[in-house]
Amino acid sequence: MGFSGFPDEGLVFYEGLEADNSKTYWTRNRRVYEETVRAPMTALAEELEAEFGQVRLFRPNRDVRFSRDKAPYKTHQGGYAPRGDAIGFYVQIDAAGLLVGGGLYAAQGGQLARYRQAVDEETSGVPFEKIVTEARIAGYAVEGDRLKTRPRGVPEDHPRLDLLRHRSLHASRRFEPEAWIHTPRAADRVREVWRDLTPLVEWLADHLPAD
Repeated sequence: MGFSGFPDEGLVFYEGLEADNSKTYWTRNRRVYEETVRAPMTALAEELEAEFGQVRLFRPNRDVRFSRDKAPYKTHQGGYAPRGDAIGFYVQIDAAGLLVGGGLYAAQGGQLARYRQAVDEETSGVPFEKIVTEARIAGYAVEGDRLKTRPRGVPEDHPRLDLLRHRSLHASRRFEPEAWIHTPRAADRVREVWRDLTPLVEWLADHLPAD
């Protein structure tokens, strides 16, 4: 079956999981998760695949081995269309609605050094700054892990110092749970955001090849 939207029961499921993140709650509501979260996200992934490539769905279980937070389950369902190591498009459904974005989510190996070199150079850094600025003007939240100070060797007056501080950089838009989320129009919204963020994702993929 094609994508028909995210049922309201899926968002309610996550409201309950936020309140009771336990195996008991999960087991009791697993059918709700499978039918109103996992199945619609799978259908959405299949619908987007022709334009954006394979969309991988994340597992619902959290890796708690090295975390102080031992809650066993994620309070959202994410999907990811990769364009390189830690680079790609992202979509997420949760109790708060729909989150759609794209960018560099966690620099791998030598990617951080290559990112800073590309941002530092005029021929690549200036176009990237324009891409990021245009994303902000369009209403996207540009975020990511970043240094509080400047990277070693970077002068205080560098014109792109703010971008050079980033260790990850992604843009996103949050959609509250309005009626259209429960309809096929949700796929159109995801597609629109991913198209808007294609220049950002493509720049990152071009300048930050895998090790």
